[in-house]
Amino acid sequence: MKCGQIPSHVSYYFRVTYDWPVGGYREKHWHRNCYDFHNYLLMITFSYQARDAAGRIVSGIQEALNEDNAVTSLMSRGLMVLSLQRKATARHSRKKSTKVKETDLVLFTRQLSTMIEAGISLVQALTALYEQADPRRQAALRAVISDITARVQGGETFHESLAKHPRVFNRLFISMVKAGEHGGLLAEILDRLAGFLEASARLRKKIKSAMTYPVIVVCIAFAITTFLIVRVVPIFGEIFADFGAKLPAPTQFLIDVSNFVRGEWYILLAAMAGAFFGVRTFLRSTRGKQLWDRWKLKLPVFGPLVHKICMSRFARTFAQLIRSGVPILEVLDIVGGSSGNHVVETSIKEVGADVEKGDNLSVSLSRKSIFPPMLLRMVAAGEATGKIDTMLEKMADFWDEEIEAMLDALTSLIEPMLIVFLGVIVGGIVIAMFLPIFKLNEVVSQNKSN
Repeated sequence: MKCGQIPSHVSYYFRVTYDWPVGGYREKHWHRNCYDFHNYLLMITFSYQARDAAGRIVSGIQEALNEDNAVTSLMSRGLMVLSLQRKATARHSRKKSTKVKETDLVLFTRQLSTMIEAGISLVQALTALYEQADPRRQAALRAVISDITARVQGGETFHESLAKHPRVFNRLFISMVKAGEHGGLLAEILDRLAGFLEASARLRKKIKSAMTYPVIVVCIAFAITTFLIVRVVPIFGEIFADFGAKLPAPTQFLIDVSNFVRGEWYILLAAMAGAFFGVRTFLRSTRGKQLWDRWKLKLPVFGPLVHKICMSRFARTFAQLIRSGVPILEVLDIVGGSSGNHVVETSIKEVGADVEKGDNLSVSLSRKSIFPPMLLRMVAAGEATGKIDTMLEKMADFWDEEIEAMLDALTSLIEPMLIVFLGVIVGGIVIAMFLPIFKLNEVVSQNKSN
């Protein structure tokens, strides 16, 4: 076989992943130039209509190097091609990013739910979403939808296709889709998923917006301080040097800091970079993450806020999974991994172990101090009435309201504190620079006596 020809028995694998198996056909039969070209392939997207083995007309999208390869791939799946139309050409880098924006994922889930509920088949719905996605702004989403569509057309289930993209679809998403497929409630599950993702996105947006103002003020304070130390303080230092008198301690300290920053800035920069990367490496380690998550829960003001965020996430995720029909042990495993805090995750895993031994959920939760009494009572009531998902969802809504109220209060409290903080820093530098001027008479008399 000549170099560059694509064997039919791997055309499906090639079309889906744009890669060849390690140690497989590529390394044995492809030239070096072709192997390099593999890193940046020119793929063409086709929309097709075909007739399957049962005589039904199906439609979808197909990516291939050319029209002949597309027809060969479709025929290898038992489809008789009726029409094939070229849609777009796109270059696929081997290291192409698969990061999908949260807003795009929410919109994809909501639209897919609506189309499936309207009676449109899964493949047709995915094809419509692929064609609707913007090739430039939503290139990553288009690539993911294209791959999922190809896998579903190839015989894989929807949740199996989603599982091939763990950076886009987490375990919660996949497990709920799996339960929806098995129960024949895919449209309803996707609608719940969209609502859950929207609620989570609103909470994250609220937290980010509350932190935006403090971060901006701190950055402004750092910029002003750096400017004063590097540009303004040296001018005053030269003026004071002509006095020949001993300067006040704050003024001398500020001048020494300015001289160090201007003369040994590379040492300061290296120390800051080393501290940043050192702290980041430590926090990414298992031990560092444990200590950081435990410390966050003990903070005087932010600790209760972090605790409520973790509890809200636990209750809402648990409610959605239970309502979707996911087994409780799998629910606890998923909820523990998505809690966002190592202390909460460890407690949930221990609760899962107790439930697996036969204990009630409320009894197992009561053994862990991390879970508040209100949650324990609501879970116990839910177990008694068989509506644990409803109880937990109400708790999640309650905690979300409390989180919003706490964030509003913290924002109102932080704003004046940051203004005072900025005033103290800038004012302290200005006062330190003008102290010798205030004591100018003492300096002049000291010079005369000398």
